[in-house]
Amino acid sequence: MSYADTALPVSLDRDAATPLAVQLADALREAAAGGHLRGGDRLPSTRALAERLGVSRTVTSAAYEQLHAEGWIAGRHGSGTYVTTPPTRAAASVTVPGSLLAEPEPSPVLDLTPGAPWAGGLDRAAWRRAWRAAADPEPLTRAHRAGLPEYRATVSEHLLRHRGLAAGSVLATGGTTAAVVELAAAVLRRGAVVAFEEPGYQRAVQAFRQAGLTVVGVPVDEEGLRPDAIPAGARAVYCSPAHQYPMGSRMSAARRVQLVERARAEGMLVIEDDYDGELRFDVAPLPMLAALAPDVVVHLGTTSKILTPTLGAGWLVAPAAVADSVLAYRDLTGTRPSPAGQRVLVELARTGDLGRHLRKLRREMAERRTVLVAALSNAGIPFVGDDAGAHLVVPTESAEAEAQLIAAAEKHSIRLDGLARHFAGTPTMHGIALGYAGCSREALMAAVPTLVDLLR
Repeated sequence: MSYADTALPVSLDRDAATPLAVQLADALREAAAGGHLRGGDRLPSTRALAERLGVSRTVTSAAYEQLHAEGWIAGRHGSGTYVTTPPTRAAASVTVPGSLLAEPEPSPVLDLTPGAPWAGGLDRAAWRRAWRAAADPEPLTRAHRAGLPEYRATVSEHLLRHRGLAAGSVLATGGTTAAVVELAAAVLRRGAVVAFEEPGYQRAVQAFRQAGLTVVGVPVDEEGLRPDAIPAGARAVYCSPAHQYPMGSRMSAARRVQLVERARAEGMLVIEDDYDGELRFDVAPLPMLAALAPDVVVHLGTTSKILTPTLGAGWLVAPAAVADSVLAYRDLTGTRPSPAGQRVLVELARTGDLGRHLRKLRREMAERRTVLVAALSNAGIPFVGDDAGAHLVVPTESAEAEAQLIAAAEKHSIRLDGLARHFAGTPTMHGIALGYAGCSREALMAAVPTLVDLLR
């Protein structure tokens, strides 16, 4: 559709205090959001629109520049200016066959399980700009087995600035679980013993088991994983020292030293999942294990928690021999991490939008945690977990109480997560892992009174 096919819904008030360019941008933005303008519609030139509205071209140019910066419109060389954002409310007018409407829509469920990112906090204009910029380079003819060089450089800078790690060999990955799959297949031999936090990240447990490895649980407490409980002969140990998933403890400095010393003495590989590593609210994070012992530690990171799983982008920092084994595995299998998400992260970092988002993310999660902690404390409800991350744990007396809480919350359209599913063996602790990132602040605040009543 061209602009000649429809009248633009624009009315400018020259007596209003709002500048004409702002009025014009608001009107066009509302037309795109409401469905009057659709994605792909061609807009008139700034000159033609200025003549039509009886304003100067400066007004129309300023309005277009603002909409372009926000991602609502885009220019095509030699073709004109087009709406880029599809309508959001117009979809309601689409005719749907009656058979598809036979079942009523389920009521919205507030998902308070941990592990979800604060996707609603992403600056949508910055998000769209990054994707457009990521599409500018020529399509690749061959994928980079280690990841795009610019992505690996961006990750190195990010780790140095935000986590204090001077990374050596950085490889792109498809995320934490994808990296575990590669390590299990490329570095560890079938039948080898892998020590694992209990409770812990069960997707990684299953990845190790699928590779023919034997997983042995190691207990955690308020200081994190217990190195003294790692079985003799273990080939590797998997841990989340920054913010243990799901119990929320931070591995103490003494245990970090104990762990890396034992790894060096016994030839054991330490796999460090930097879960919630960027989200520390009370004090600066302790140095990463990879910074203490880069010769025996593999560091894993991902954009899934700080941004969104949409990117499918993560990283691995490893000793040279481990990195070489992973690359050889990729050569044999033809697997490569997708470069699309890598390019988007590079753009977000280049423009400073990544740093701005991380600062906003830390403030938001700290404020949400403060509200939850205050509500639980005022009600006399105990909880555990360091002042960090995007979840905390409310213990229960039994497995039955844990299950009853989850079922009761479902009746209020609230989804909770029990500790039972985070054990590879028989659960030895019971409780609710309460996440507070994957929903809007308004929905979370509205649910707090009901949560307190349920947990009390």
